[in-house]
Amino acid sequence: MHDPKFKFGKPFAVPCPGRHHEETAMGSTLIPCLRYQDAHAAIDWLCRNFGFQKRTVIPNKSGGVAHAELVLGDGMVMLGSHMDDRLAGVIVPPDRVGGVQTQTTWVQVADADDVYARVVDSGATVVQEIDDAPFGGRTFACRDPEGHVWHVGTWDAWASSAQ
Repeated sequence: MHDPKFKFGKPFAVPCPGRHHEETAMGSTLIPCLRYQDAHAAIDWLCRNFGFQKRTVIPNKSGGVAHAELVLGDGMVMLGSHMDDRLAGVIVPPDRVGGVQTQTTWVQVADADDVYARVVDSGATVVQEIDDAPFGGRTFACRDPEGHVWHVGTWDAWASSAQ
């Protein structure tokens, strides 16, 4: 449920699992934000298949999710339930636009083959089979149960030298 350190409108950061940060250190400065028709099911799927951990889940008045934060290493995704609000015409479910995406989210994992097996077992649609990536590591892409595309792999962009 609600994390007492979470305060709307107040900037803050907390340490991410597995890293040695000061209490005020920040994880990623870019955080993807997604909306789901069934945000509770999406949270469960993302945690079970990709290894995210729930940091904050705040329910809305209709039983959905007003705001959730899931963390993985230094990364985070924020998500919530689709709502009829000022963003409803801008952020739509993938099925309303034929599943077309203009972006994906990269999830760096230690063992892409293990995550791939869990994703396949969950019944998710794989849109790029697992393979050795030309830039290094193992990678694949899949759709979550509501159609958002996720790229998953072992390549560490931070460890690569700039070209």
